[in-house]
Amino acid sequence: MQGFENTRATGTHGEGLALRHLVNEGLRLIERNFNSRYGEIDIIMRDADEWVFVEVRLRQSPQFGGGLESVTRSKQKKLINTAEYYMQKHHNFHFESCRFDIIEISGKLNKPHINWIKDAFWAD
Repeated sequence: MQGFENTRATGTHGEGLALRHLVNEGLRLIERNFNSRYGEIDIIMRDADEWVFVEVRLRQSPQFGGGLESVTRSKQKKLINTAEYYMQKHHNFHFESCRFDIIEISGKLNKPHINWIKDAFWAD
């Protein structure tokens, strides 16, 4: 159980770093850790008139590949379905613009490298 708590705390810290970066870039926070039966979205933000659904990937070692590569097609589908559910439940989605971004955080948490990938993938 100790490992799970450490992993969760590390993930929460990484999401905090990503959120701070995005806010510094002018985006506005709407919600964190939105859960549905389809999956979870780490961060939901607004960038001007566009909805931004953000997946945060923390990699302290490149041993298993980068954050972008870890967002498989299957994970993308879950994120898309979760975003569609969020928009149907909370907002009039018919004419809203949205995008899916990935924040890769690598290196040590006390000196992270943050890579923001806008429009990392698209809904089909």
